[in-house]
Amino acid sequence: MTPAARVQAAIECLDQAVAAARTGGAAADTIVQRYFTTRRYAGSKDRRAVRDLVFDVIRSIGTPPESGRAALIGHARAHAPDLLALFGSDGHAPAALAPGEPEARPSLAPGWQLDMLRTRFGKDTDRAVAALLERAPLDLRVNTLVANRDELLIELPDLAPTALAPNGLRAPAGLNIETLPAFHAGKIEVQDEGSQLAALAVGAEPGELVIDLCAGAGGKTLALAAAMANQGRLIAADTDRGRLSAMPQRLARAGVTIVEARMLNPKREWDALSDLAGLADRVLVDAPCSGTGTWRRNPEARWRLTADRLARLEAEQDRLLALAAQLVRPGGSLTYVVCSLLPGEGEVRIARFLGHDKGFSPQPFCIPGFPGPVSEGILSPGEQGCDGFFIARLGRVC
Repeated sequence: MTPAARVQAAIECLDQAVAAARTGGAAADTIVQRYFTTRRYAGSKDRRAVRDLVFDVIRSIGTPPESGRAALIGHARAHAPDLLALFGSDGHAPAALAPGEPEARPSLAPGWQLDMLRTRFGKDTDRAVAALLERAPLDLRVNTLVANRDELLIELPDLAPTALAPNGLRAPAGLNIETLPAFHAGKIEVQDEGSQLAALAVGAEPGELVIDLCAGAGGKTLALAAAMANQGRLIAADTDRGRLSAMPQRLARAGVTIVEARMLNPKREWDALSDLAGLADRVLVDAPCSGTGTWRRNPEARWRLTADRLARLEAEQDRLLALAAQLVRPGGSLTYVVCSLLPGEGEVRIARFLGHDKGFSPQPFCIPGFPGPVSEGILSPGEQGCDGFFIARLGRVC
């Protein structure tokens, strides 16, 4: 592909990403992958160059653009003016620029989202949001059921320990983890350092009954199983059959045998959980959220989030907290996690829950990255170098 053809390909992918953001369609990364499945002539360098350009544009244009072309023109004018000379340059190039045609203005995020983040970060908001838009590293978690970090650092010398997570490893850019024997042996799993720390906040111990209420494909479930030394009972529940179906293979590779997966019906979760009422030592609610803490990986999430969608997410978070509370035994704990840095999805939800349920109170916990025992706090790429999370732990009164 010529450089001009790559620009045109990026515009076509961006057009699809803009439409998907409006309709709840596929993620940008998936869109790029699908684009090239029907364009076999494109080599690996072409695919990489187009993908990089697509994500550079998405990171640059914080407010949903009118079109992919408008987004790329706005990005190019501000950050890569050489790209503008490629418009109309050959038969595979984008059409020549027209006077006064629409172009998107670069920004960190939509203004209303920035206003919410200013409540969190104050005068450091621009720096904090800029860190959220940097490219994320590839982090791995050592599966302590079958390996330890010191051994793996010898076996995999290109990897380095993460700064905070005690079993975390950071991989060099471009590493294909699925080519590593250590991966197939179940010694390592892909998991951002922030997610590893969130799992540590649960405080799961061997022999306990632990419920991962929004388990997804099982990333935190696997970390909890390792913390429990594969002893006890670990319930992994979710309403998404597709994500839950990905878990058995991961469990088998990791040598985890204590997990019981439960498929839940949306809004009728209690039908599949009522036998666990008041029995769980620990419940993790990794609730659906806006994903503002994962903008490094999904920068188009800024385009997808609307005020109405945020309100629906907050209502679902409240509902899941109330559901989880019914599962916790007296003296047990409930850990609430969202990969969001918006206060409305964090401390506001916890304050509302505590205002309605007097059977719980804040419970201090300690994890690396937090200054001593806290009952709630945030992780962010600007401070801890990991994805953004809000974490809170509550104890049920005996």
